[in-house]
Amino acid sequence: MNTAIFIIIAAGIIFIPILLVIGIIFIRRRYKTARSNEALIITGPNLGNPEEDNRIFHDENGRSMKIIRGGGVYLRLFQTSTPVDLNAFQIQLTTPKVYTYQGVPVVADAIATIKIADKLDGIANYAEQFLGKKESDIEEEVSKVLGTNLRAILSKLSVEAINNDRESFAHQVQDIAQVELDNMGFKITSFGLDDLRDADEENGYLENLGRPRIAEIRKKADMAESDAEKETRMYQAKNDQEAQDEENIRLTTIADSKKEKDVRQAQIKEETERARAKSEQSYELEQARLKQEVKEEEMEIQYIERNRQVNLEQEEQKRRKAEADANAYDIKAQAEAEAEKFRVDGEARASIEKAEGLAQADVIREKGRAEAESKELMAEAMDKYGEAAIMEMFINVLPEFAKEVASPLSQIQEMKVVDMGGSESEGTGKISNNVTKTMLGIQDSLKEATGMDLKAMLESYVSRGNVHDFAHSAAEAAAAEGSKEDVESGPDSDIEELDTEEPVDEQDVDESSSMEDENPEGEKE
Repeated sequence: MNTAIFIIIAAGIIFIPILLVIGIIFIRRRYKTARSNEALIITGPNLGNPEEDNRIFHDENGRSMKIIRGGGVYLRLFQTSTPVDLNAFQIQLTTPKVYTYQGVPVVADAIATIKIADKLDGIANYAEQFLGKKESDIEEEVSKVLGTNLRAILSKLSVEAINNDRESFAHQVQDIAQVELDNMGFKITSFGLDDLRDADEENGYLENLGRPRIAEIRKKADMAESDAEKETRMYQAKNDQEAQDEENIRLTTIADSKKEKDVRQAQIKEETERARAKSEQSYELEQARLKQEVKEEEMEIQYIERNRQVNLEQEEQKRRKAEADANAYDIKAQAEAEAEKFRVDGEARASIEKAEGLAQADVIREKGRAEAESKELMAEAMDKYGEAAIMEMFINVLPEFAKEVASPLSQIQEMKVVDMGGSESEGTGKISNNVTKTMLGIQDSLKEATGMDLKAMLESYVSRGNVHDFAHSAAEAAAAEGSKEDVESGPDSDIEELDTEEPVDEQDVDESSSMEDENPEGEKE
């Protein structure tokens, strides 16, 4: 029995510490402590009465949990605890292009500081929605909510309202976003607009927004500076004027004192000089008399010398006048001689021109008279001899006339006649034709000068039966034409006739064409 008691006691000594250790470990593991920056969310049965314990949350939706913030709690059987970090975190927000109330595109940067709500219902909402999620996922969801509300407020306000009162803008965003964040179990501890800039840098709306105000402030600053400088200069000028007035008063006082001194000295000097003058007056009068006598003698000498100079000048003037008269006479005589020469030359030129004019007039008159007499003689001859005699004389001179017309052709050393063919091709026959045309042109000129139509007279002469005589005269004319052709075909003449259809070189000379193109009126002249 003693042994059994001993065994029991020994077992108790061994197992009781073990049980105590196990009990302590169990109690330690079931007792949870919440640090100052976290909260413990206890879930499970037998949480307690919410009315007696304000740490217990229970709502009509059946949610029930116990929230421990600071302190510790012993977990009952089947209860669990989950720690929740209460530290705040910051979220950087950058909106895409947002159009304000005025339609101005802007981009806003904002910073929000977020933490889990302080109230039990907020912590319960957080625990229900985000407990067990990653921190990055939680921040992304909160950023979406804040960004949406930030853009909504930006679109309702003007750029000026947003930029001028950023605090009011931040409060508006915070108030609207907080409603949604309450349902998520978060609280906005701070929200600030970090930057507001133009979405399109080319527009520069925000940059230009402050320029009028800057210009106004600069203008006021310049005006204030100018006014200050003006007042400074006015004050300085006033002080300078006062100083100058004081200096002038001082100088005036000194001048008055000096004046009184000078006047007194002048009075004393005047009295002294007057007394000295009285004593020296008689001496000076005597000296003046002597000087007057000397001066009168000097003046008399000067008068005599002046008269002598005047006489000399008069003689010199007479000499110069005589010389000038002589020069003037010579110049006048020369001028008269030149004038007479010009007059005689003019009269001679006039006489010559007059004589030439009279001579030309006489020539013209005699020429006209000769032409008239020639026409009268021609008329008398017509009346006396008739057309038959005139035609006989004309026919007799035709060979000689044809010879003279053809004489220039005898001077040609060498001539090439290029015949291009065609219906009007004549070859060397054009040379004789040109002579004939020249002779026919003469009778046109004779008809205009004398009124005699040789062609009509010749036709009349032939029609009256004088064919034999006309044929005899024509034979003589043909003989003269033959002599002309002999001259053209002489040893010094070399005529080549080319009959071709091909174009010719521009260097070849078509003498026939040049002779054919001569002006008939030129032949008449």
